[in-house]
Amino acid sequence: MAQRDPHMTSRGPAAPALKGGGWHRLGNALKTTVLLAGLTALVLVIGQRLGGAQGLAMAGFFAVVMNFGSYWFSDRIALAIHGAQPLPYEQAPWLHEMVERLSARAGMPKPKVYLLPTRQPNAFATGRNPSHAAVAVTAGIVDILDRRELEGVLAHEIGHVRNRDTLIGTVAATLAGIISYAAQMLFWFGGSMLSRGDDEEGGGVAGALSNLGLLLVAPIAATLLQLAVSRSREYGADATGAELCGDPDALASALLKMERAAEAMPYDRAPATSHLFIVNPLHHGGVMSLFSTHPPIPERVRRLREMSARRGGGARARGGWEYAY
Repeated sequence: MAQRDPHMTSRGPAAPALKGGGWHRLGNALKTTVLLAGLTALVLVIGQRLGGAQGLAMAGFFAVVMNFGSYWFSDRIALAIHGAQPLPYEQAPWLHEMVERLSARAGMPKPKVYLLPTRQPNAFATGRNPSHAAVAVTAGIVDILDRRELEGVLAHEIGHVRNRDTLIGTVAATLAGIISYAAQMLFWFGGSMLSRGDDEEGGGVAGALSNLGLLLVAPIAATLLQLAVSRSREYGADATGAELCGDPDALASALLKMERAAEAMPYDRAPATSHLFIVNPLHHGGVMSLFSTHPPIPERVRRLREMSARRGGGARARGGWEYAY
């Protein structure tokens, strides 16, 4: 049996490894800093409002620990939240080879491969940098996508790693989840704090209502911060992934199939991490789509179709990082 060329795809020879992307990585570093600062500010405001100077000091300590932990361990946390398990090479050698081939084309080490025990077809990437990255696919993804489409999905996720998007995603997921959880805990068990009265802050019912409003607004504010960094990176990963697999139409087809599946079987485990996935696993329609962490699938498909048309017309396609913004 002839050995397969590691730089061959389902559509023929692979393109040269991608290069560049420095401006995109710099932009992501700045966004990560802004995200950390914004979410940290939320923690400090909640601590000061509920506990005064002592609460502010405790919140500051908690914020330092939280930021350190989210940077170093957010990938493990994201995988653990979804019950992801390492996918043995022997169980799906063709999938591991696909990931290895795409990673080589991206000029980065092969990420670890994980499997999520859910029937909804979806995938996400995590890790603070290409040397500490992982790609996770759901158990249901091979039931609905053919290998050509799955290669497009994996290329998209490796594109996230290549563009340094995964640090933003995992940090946002970890911090937003912690803020939302803390707000819920304080809502149910912080009655004494909510009723704390300070003469300088109004005290009494007005102060309690103000504190309660802060607890209700905090998770929304955390979500809005996620929105600020999530939507644009999906377009960039789509374009980078299309370049890696050499087949924009395959990724477009996969997105359409996965969106229909998400409508039929929403996956609501850990909503704070929904922005990590290639397709929104919650799939809220109507007005709630305005708060989706993902850009509309029709718009993503339109851009991929245009990219495919340019490639078919002989025009040289640009790297995905040039499409990010």
